[in-house]
Amino acid sequence: MLGLQFETKTSWAEVAKNGLEQLLTDHAFAEQKAASNAVSIIINYSEETALVKDMSDIAIEEMEHFRMVHALMVERGMTLGKATKNDYALQLQKHFTKTTNRNEALIHRLLVAALIEARSCERFKVFADNIGDKKLAQFYLDLMASEANHYTLFLGYARKYMDRKIVDKKWNDLLAFEASIMKKRGSIAKVHG
Repeated sequence: MLGLQFETKTSWAEVAKNGLEQLLTDHAFAEQKAASNAVSIIINYSEETALVKDMSDIAIEEMEHFRMVHALMVERGMTLGKATKNDYALQLQKHFTKTTNRNEALIHRLLVAALIEARSCERFKVFADNIGDKKLAQFYLDLMASEANHYTLFLGYARKYMDRKIVDKKWNDLLAFEASIMKKRGSIAKVHG
C-alpha cells in the first residue's frame, strides 16, 4: 500500500524502546514540523482553495498529535527535550534540484511530505507490533491510520497539479533514493532514525 522500497527491521523497534524519551521527543517535534509544513503550503499557495482547506485540517491534526505525544510524555514522567534537525527530511528535500517553477516546487514539497508520512506510518506499525507495551502500541496504531491518510492526500494533490506520469516518475525516483538512505538507518531512537 505505501510503496516503500525498504522495510524497517524490527531491531529498530528495540532501539526505539530503549531510547523511548528520545523517540517521543523526536516524534513530538516531527508533528510540529508537519504542521508547520502544512501552514507554509497554505501561505505559499493560498489561491488553491481545496489545498488550503486540506492543509488547514492537516495543520490542526498534526498539532493535536503533538499535544497527544507531549501528554504521553508527561504521563510517563518525561520532559520534552530540545528539537533537533530532521536530517531525514533534509536529505529527501535535497533529492530534488531547486526549481524556479512554482508548480514543480509544490509537487516536490507534496511528494516529500507524502514520503515522510508513509515512512512514519510504517515505523509506527513496526514499533506498535514490537513494543510489548499495550497502551503505547495502541497509541501508535491509532496514529498510523492518520499518517496513511496524510500520505494519500499529499500524493493525490501532487498528481492533481501535474501530469500523473511525470509525478509517478518523480515519486518512484524519490522512493528509490529514500530506500538507499534507509538502509543506513535504524540505530537511533528517532521516528526516521
